[in-house]
Amino acid sequence: MEFKDYYSILGVEPNADDKAIKLAYRRLARQYHPDVSKHKDAEEKFKAVAEAYEVLHHADKRAQYDELRLARQRRPSGHAAPNSADYAQSNHDFADFFQSIFGTAGTRPHYQSTQAPYAMQKGRDVELEWPLFLEDTLADSVKPIEYTVQHHNQQGQPQELKKSLNVKIPAGTREGERIRLKGQGSPGIGNAPAGDLYLHIRLIPHPLFDIEGHNLLITLPLAPWEAALGTKITLPTLNGKIQLSVPANSQSGQRLRIKGKGLNGKNGVGDLFAIIKVVMPAQNNAATQQLWTQLAEQAAFDPRAQWSKS
Repeated sequence: MEFKDYYSILGVEPNADDKAIKLAYRRLARQYHPDVSKHKDAEEKFKAVAEAYEVLHHADKRAQYDELRLARQRRPSGHAAPNSADYAQSNHDFADFFQSIFGTAGTRPHYQSTQAPYAMQKGRDVELEWPLFLEDTLADSVKPIEYTVQHHNQQGQPQELKKSLNVKIPAGTREGERIRLKGQGSPGIGNAPAGDLYLHIRLIPHPLFDIEGHNLLITLPLAPWEAALGTKITLPTLNGKIQLSVPANSQSGQRLRIKGKGLNGKNGVGDLFAIIKVVMPAQNNAATQQLWTQLAEQAAFDPRAQWSKS
């Protein structure tokens, strides 16, 4: 297996932090999502992006990968020729790492063998990773999918067969769930039944929302005066915008609860929490600086008063 540069796939630097990696994945996943992309290689590109993200957003997996990447760069031959021993060893090490993370087939469709020494043989099961937007989980939806199965012709020779289905995705479907579609795998041999199709659900990170159980979290940036005086803002949700009142004297880290605007769960719909983050202006002119100085003199506020009591 050829070594893969996951940083290049995501378009980030090797020293990129987790936030930059997550943002890159969000952008590329939406760009190449099979439901919306018109790119001819959208599915393959999406799988490559998902594979890179799976490795780089886990600290332990990323550390292992970085060791392989550095070892590849340190080899005496540098960028070794494709037929060199160093090149082969590097690819072999990467193949072992890849298999430890993803198994033999990784993020690609893979097939569970049900080989048996009989004329009649049940078809193979097919397992696919399937990406979903968070918006797709709010209500029942139907998604078209295309995939390839193996079957045998009349001479018993293995061939590939393209299949397409419209699949119902139930409301409240969550990350890691496995949807079984009976009889939609590879055809059986003789009169044996076909295998099954299993869809492994992967939720695509949203540009604005994080998930906490069946609740959603959104960071709400506020100017200092908005936090101090209170304000009304237009807040995005998964199914439209709402008006939110921010109380006066709000603090960074404070959560404002918007009931019923989360994800569907087993016990009902979750909530949306807007987490306040007070943001300072990047620049101040002389007049603004003077106002800050006047505020500092008149407010008589010590944010570290508790330190003197400890």
